[in-house]
Amino acid sequence: MEVVLRKVGRKSGRAVVGRLLRPPRKGSVVVIEFADGLHEYVTTPVKRVLQLCGQDTYYLQTANSRYRLEVRSAESSVVDQPVAN
Repeated sequence: MEVVLRKVGRKSGRAVVGRLLRPPRKGSVVVIEFADGLHEYVTTPVKRVLQLCGQDTYYLQTANSRYRLEVRSAESSVVDQPVAN
């Protein structure tokens, strides 16, 4: 599934565009593979997952940062059932 990950906060960095390799779940890291297939972006462990009602937009809180995860195209249903605690 093609996603865009943006850091939320005072020092928001560049957007990370790529393929989500595993669903965001509490306690695990989020891994996004870049289009070249050689590099990936890995976050620190997820503390909280929130989904906007009726949208493919998720807010993730990790040990160090907060992110907004937007689903661009859902070729597979990786993010169908995130564990929101």
